[in-house]
Amino acid sequence: MLIKPDREDLRIVAFALGRIFTVIAAASLLPLGWAVLGREWHPFASFLLMIGTFAFLGQLGLRYRPSDERLDWSHGMVVVALTWLAVPTIGSIPFIFSGHYGGPVDAIFDAMSGLTTTGLALVQDLDHMAPSLNFWRHLLHFLGGQGIVIAALVLFAGGGGLTLYYGEARDERILPSVRSTARFIWAVALVHLVAGVLVLGVIAHQVLGFEWKRAFFHALMVFFAAFDTGGFAPQSTSLGYYHSGIFEFAATVLMIAGAMSFGLHYALWRGPRRALFKNLETRTILTTFTFTMVLTMVGLGVAGIYTSVQGLTRQGFFQIVSAHSGTGFATIPSSELATWGGLAFAGMTVAMALGGMASSTAGGIKALRIGLTVKAVANQTKQLLLPEGAVVSTQYFQSGRKRLTPELAQSAMTVALLYVALFLLGTGVALGYGYGVQEALFESVSAGASVGLSVGVTEPSMPMLLKLTYMFQMWAGRLEFVAVFALLGFIYAWVRGK
Repeated sequence: MLIKPDREDLRIVAFALGRIFTVIAAASLLPLGWAVLGREWHPFASFLLMIGTFAFLGQLGLRYRPSDERLDWSHGMVVVALTWLAVPTIGSIPFIFSGHYGGPVDAIFDAMSGLTTTGLALVQDLDHMAPSLNFWRHLLHFLGGQGIVIAALVLFAGGGGLTLYYGEARDERILPSVRSTARFIWAVALVHLVAGVLVLGVIAHQVLGFEWKRAFFHALMVFFAAFDTGGFAPQSTSLGYYHSGIFEFAATVLMIAGAMSFGLHYALWRGPRRALFKNLETRTILTTFTFTMVLTMVGLGVAGIYTSVQGLTRQGFFQIVSAHSGTGFATIPSSELATWGGLAFAGMTVAMALGGMASSTAGGIKALRIGLTVKAVANQTKQLLLPEGAVVSTQYFQSGRKRLTPELAQSAMTVALLYVALFLLGTGVALGYGYGVQEALFESVSAGASVGLSVGVTEPSMPMLLKLTYMFQMWAGRLEFVAVFALLGFIYAWVRGK
């Protein structure tokens, strides 16, 4: 028998959401200030409305202080799932009134894409969007990549931090407490923010000839999207707008940093570094990146899409890094990317599906799960081939010797299969509307793995059901399913429980 959530359960969820909405209201002051500095009064008014909504809901939620503030596992998962639905909905208010979207659904689509660090966009006339609105689009990447929930953990005391942390798809507690881990993640982000904006800004000023204010704006926007593996860009032609190899290289370094797990960042910062390449996850992602890059390069070479070695290596390498890191930047138009058939298409699609490392800002199945799945299958194969009674080692190295238990292997395989099902869902809906198999699969994987590369399917005129499907894929893929199932179970128990 299902137990119906009682009033205390609802108070716990409401109070936690109140804290998170308060954090978002404070963060929203940044684009508001940008609008004031730029004298952008129309966006200023819409930001005020958005901030007021977040602040009102935040204070309303804080009124329902429960007798015990500690969240159990189910409460934490429900809070995270609701956060990733409510914040894009409210955060789309400035977009709705901007005149750059065909309707509220398109605006919410972009806000969801921003928060889940996906990068698919339905914005119209992006090149003439007000800077404060463009800043808010990219700030959503930063909030989603670093984690709204993590910000709440840093700023507010209280129990239940572990469930919120895992619900937000963070798999690794680097330091003894979740709050200290969250602080470290934000410290890493801030250090990269300063270094990344400085490097990109200097390149934009000295190499591209931008004046300092414009150089800073583009550097900040590109940093947000690169380090948080988001993919939004301040111009409609993405990074192809800059026509600069050195600018692309700097963005590539940030993309790779964003796709790295924060545990790996911790080891690089504080050591020991010698064991890094012994980690199963590190070896796995180096292997899958090499495999998908070779596959893509061979495919491009065979197809003869690029006639020079420089064009082949520069375009192919950048696009595959963008795909595998889950960033979604492009240096070529979507119409040109759509011509990458055969092996090149396979390499890009597989790279997007695999994604970056666990506990990073990247999406996708994640390298650690791929490594665990391959190792579990290899162990099972060895067990079948060896004589009866032979013992197969189940150990693997990941920041120390660990045991690959049947439960861990099953968990990794289950999530991987759920991602495959999610990719097939979007593909099926697109096929139903008459899109080709290749473009339908590519766009679906891009949405479900939080990548953002597009071959032209994602546009304001696409069917409403397909927009809603991609939004669901972004949400479920970003939260890695568990929090989504917890919310659905919570609602079902509320309706049918006794």
